[in-house]
Amino acid sequence: MKAKKQLARESHVECHQKFQARIQAAEDSIQAQHLIIEALVEEKDGLLQTIQGLQEANSAPVPFDDEWEEEPEEEEIEEIPLDEGEIVEE
Repeated sequence: MKAKKQLARESHVECHQKFQARIQAAEDSIQAQHLIIEALVEEKDGLLQTIQGLQEANSAPVPFDDEWEEEPEEEEIEEIPLDEGEIVEE
C-alpha cells in the first residue's frame, strides 16, 4: 500500500512540475509578445514623426493624426411584414 501511495505521490509531483513548466513557458511567451508590441508601437511613433517632419519640410497639409475617425452608422431599413396572401415579386 505504501508503494502505491509513493507512486501516486511521485506521479502527482511530476505532473505538477510539468504543469508549472508549461505555465512558465506561457508567461515567457506573453512577456516576449509584450516586448514586441512595445517595439512596434515605438516604431510606429517614430514613423509618424518622420512623416510629419517630411510634410512640414514640404509645406504639405497633415492628412491624419494619431486618432481614428469613426464612420457614421448606416441607417437601418425597417422591414415591413407582408400580409398573408400578398404576392411578392422578386
